Amino acid sequence: QVQLVESGGGLVQAGGSLRLSCAASGGTISAYAVGWFRQAPGKERSFVGTIDRIGGTTYNTDSVKGRFTISRDSAKNTVYLQMTSLKPEDTAIYICAADPIFFRIPSGRAGTWGQGTQVTVSS
Repeated sequence: QVQLVESGGGLVQAGGSLRLSCAASGGTISAYAVGWFRQAPGKERSFVGTIDRIGGTTYNTDSVKGRFTISRDSAKNTVYLQMTSLKPEDTAIYICAADPIFFRIPSGRAGTWGQGTQVTVSS
């Protein structure tokens, strides 16, 4: 079964950018739909967006409003979350998840989850 490892988190000032990576091992990431979620302190995990097996993307527009972009590099077996115009309210642990079945991703029922990477946005 595929395993996922996130990286690229860190501390950034408001208005800055970060690119998070979700690297897969034990499987080919292009065989999976991959989603990004985030969990802020004291809050429930929320859906950020997903990329399907053919590269189509969907986003939680209420929270990211065109600031975030998900992409995939099949040669590197990695999915990325490019975040721009970051705000303090984007501070959270960002977690990627994968499943062969797309609709399991937005509902939070993906079969494989990473450990997460911390993103902190200072004002």
